[in-house]
Order: sequence, then C-alpha cells, then structure tokens
Amino acid sequence: MMVSTNEAVDAICRHIGFDPPRAGAVAKKLTEAGTIPSGGPGKSPELAATHVVDVVLGCSVDAPLRAVASAVEQYRGLVLGGANLSTAPAAIDRTAGDALDVWADIALHGDADLLRRDRIEVVSSWPEIAIYRDGTVTRFVAPGALASHWQASGHRRSTTINGAAFVDALREPFLKEHK
Repeated sequence: MMVSTNEAVDAICRHIGFDPPRAGAVAKKLTEAGTIPSGGPGKSPELAATHVVDVVLGCSVDAPLRAVASAVEQYRGLVLGGANLSTAPAAIDRTAGDALDVWADIALHGDADLLRRDRIEVVSSWPEIAIYRDGTVTRFVAPGALASHWQASGHRRSTTINGAAFVDALREPFLKEHK
C-alpha cells in the first residue's frame, strides 16, 4: 500500500515530533531531488516505506535544506562498523539504508512489538547512524572510519528516535492504525 507525502509527513510529525513546516520542506526537497516520487497532474505522490525512511532521515540530520537530499544519500550509504562490505554475502545488511529499510519492513509486516524498545540515533556532528537494541549498539559509519571512536573534535550532536514512535509513524499511514 502506498501513502501520500502529506499523510507520511503528518504521521512523522505527530509520532516522532519533528517540526511540521521543516518536515514538509524536507519532503519537498527530497521530491525535487528525485529521492522520493512526485505526483502527476491531479494525482498525489505515492510513497513506499523506504521513502518515509528517507523523510525521517532528512528531518533527523542537521543539514540545511539545500543539502538534505545529499545528506540522506550519504547517511543511507553508511556501512556497518566502517567495514568494506562490497564482497559480503547478500544476507548481510550492507548499508544503514538497507538496515533501516528492513527495520521499516518489520514494523509494517512483521512483529512490530520487537522494535518498540529500539532507538535509532542519527549523529549530525559526523555521518553516523546507531541502532540500539537489547543492550547492544550497531553503528553505521563512513567506510574506513572507526565506529567506536569520536569522529571529530567538538560536541556530538544527534537526534534519537524512539522505536515505538517510528513504528507508529510507519504503521499509521500504511496500515491506517491510529494511536
């Protein structure tokens, strides 16, 4: 099932708590860049779960609007632990984008309750996504970066997304669940 951009943005803002004007502007920039689909004459765009993940990433990164699309692409391309996984088996999530898409698929088609205690942290000080689950953390960073080390001098800025909020933001528009 597909949802419109407005439905997705409304659910993201309602459940995750992003600023509605900013989230709408992020979705517009991602549409202009071709990252998420645009509609046709008299037809609103239809988003898949991966596109909603892109909007959430775009709202989470601390990037100016003009750079949101490239930031989403960069963050989607982060790799597990900074390792080169180009020759890894296909069953391994190669990038943060793959992992978040699987996460979204489980939220929609699997046991979403398994994800409600998770946290997704998007670091803006340097490109990093950390997924916290059951007392462990999986870090996605740029290839060659040391995932367990501070990547830059200065303060670490990040946006942490509650797993339950992200699950609800996905399930509401796609499965028409209202909480």
